[in-house]
Order: sequence, then C-alpha cells, then structure tokens
Amino acid sequence: MKLKKAAVLSAALALATGLSVYAGGKGQEAGSGGQQAKTERIRMATGGNTGTYYAFGTAVGQILTDKTKIPITIQSTGASKANIQLVAAEEVELAIVQNDVMDYAYRGVHLFNGEKITNFSSMAALYAEVCQVVANPASGITTIADLKGKNVSVGDAGSGTEFNARDILEAYGITFNDIGKQNLSFGASADALRDNKIDAFFCVAGSPTTAIVDLAIGKDIVILEVDDEHAVQIIQKSPFYTQFPIPAGSYRGVTQDVKTLAVKATFIVSNKLSEDAVYQLTKTLIESKAEIAQAHAKGAELSSDYAVRGISVPFHKGAEKYFREIGAIK
Repeated sequence: MKLKKAAVLSAALALATGLSVYAGGKGQEAGSGGQQAKTERIRMATGGNTGTYYAFGTAVGQILTDKTKIPITIQSTGASKANIQLVAAEEVELAIVQNDVMDYAYRGVHLFNGEKITNFSSMAALYAEVCQVVANPASGITTIADLKGKNVSVGDAGSGTEFNARDILEAYGITFNDIGKQNLSFGASADALRDNKIDAFFCVAGSPTTAIVDLAIGKDIVILEVDDEHAVQIIQKSPFYTQFPIPAGSYRGVTQDVKTLAVKATFIVSNKLSEDAVYQLTKTLIESKAEIAQAHAKGAELSSDYAVRGISVPFHKGAEKYFREIGAIK
C-alpha cells in the first residue's frame, strides 16, 4: 500500500512539474524547427479555494492557456504574503497579490519585517480591493475622526487590512492606542457589529463584499468616507493606494457614492520568466477583457490604464514592452 501511494504521488508530481511554457519558440514546442526551445514552467498561486483570488485566477488561467497555448496550473494558497514567498522560493512563477503587500515585500517592511524580496516583478494590476470602513450609526459615528475612543476591528493581526487601517487612521490623527482595537476576520467583525460588540470595522476586499451585504440586510450601517484631503495625504506617503468610489446601492442603506481608497489585486511574475512569455501573457490578459468578464465579474475592471497605475514595484520587461507599445506606459 505504501509503495502504491508513493507511485501515485510521484506520478502527480511529475505531471505538475512537467507542464511547460514554450517561450523560446513563441509558443512552439521544444524541438520544432530543428532547434531545442527554452522551456519555462508556469504555476499560478491564488488564494483560498472559496475566495476571489482562486475563482478569478482559475478563470483567467484557463483563458490564458487556451489563447496562448501556455499551460498554466492553478494552486490554492494563503494569498498575498504566502504567494510572494512562493515566488521567492521558485515554487510558482505567477501569483495574485495585493499591491501594497508586494510593496512591503520589495522594501522589506511591515509584514516582511526586514526580509526584502526582490526576485519578482509586476505584470498587471487587475481589480480594486476596496478599503471599506463600516460603522454602526447608533454609535454616533459619521466620519473616520469619530472612531477615536470606539471599539474597532482592524482585521486579522498582521494582515494587510491591519496595515491599511493603521494608514487611514493615522491620516486622521488616530493611533491604535486611541481605539479599542480588535483583530477579527471580516465575518467575525460583521457578527460583532451586528451584536453591538464593536462600533466599526475595516474590510479590504472587492466591493460589494458578502460579509457586509449580509450584515446590512438586518442591521443599519454607514460606510465612512476617506475624503479627498486625507486621501491625497495617504497616497503621497504610500503611492500603492488609489482613490475609489463605492457605488450607491452597493449595500442596503448606501444611497450615494462613498469616496474611499483601494489597493489592487495584481499579477506578479518571477524574474526568471522570459520577456517573450510575460509579453504574451500580458497582451492576452488585457485583450481578453470581454471573455474574462464573462467568466468572472472582476474581469470587467481590467484596463490597460488601471493595470499600470498605483504599482510601485518595477514591471517585468515583457509586461513593460506591451504597455509601452500601447501607450499605457510612456
């Protein structure tokens, strides 16, 4: 039985590692034309298999594979920080991460605490992950400044959301010492606000977010604005943020657009991938917006302009080549 299990595992590993990208021959198989082409493996790290990264990555991976003939395998992972570490360890070549977390990795700060990771490059920003500050109006909260002295969940300890919350609060002159800080997941935060155990919480995710939608069905909420003055201040300090409006009607009771900030779900690639392979992937990604939007709603946010804004980590030569060709990068 042990030998049989080992054989199955070996076969599975051989299948996974045997997938390759034929970059040297622009999509031709190795050996075509009498020359041995350079091969590159493409493995995509996404997120948990019930989350947006995994669903979006699976949809995009299939379309890229079909159109470029580059086989891409999808892996369910622990998302941004784990994905960057997987690229660094050469266990994957393509990954979805938040652009703020990749900035932290590149500079070796915050989540990475002195551990600089620079053997990856940007490929394209994909869609907005919105900084949503949800409050209970019964707590007398109408602005972010009102959070001082309140019980506030800032996301899981050490998460990207916790750092986003810190950045926003500090712009308003509030530190974590000024609030009753709690570290709860999005779902647990929504439950706690519903039960009046907290006054507000931060949620950084695609909007509308299921946890907030469900909360708003039976509980009055207010989404707090990050006004222009404070948004500009935050962006000047941390250029991976962009301004973003949460559209009216996104949640029950939200009757007008709410200004806030967003970070971006972004494709990064290993620096070991060839210029040609990344060029083909980038070109196909941007030019397949219609098909991707049909496969996943977040595909509707794809655009060449959006793909290059708010990105602080250098682009891979292949991606840069494509974006310069179409004028997205001057």
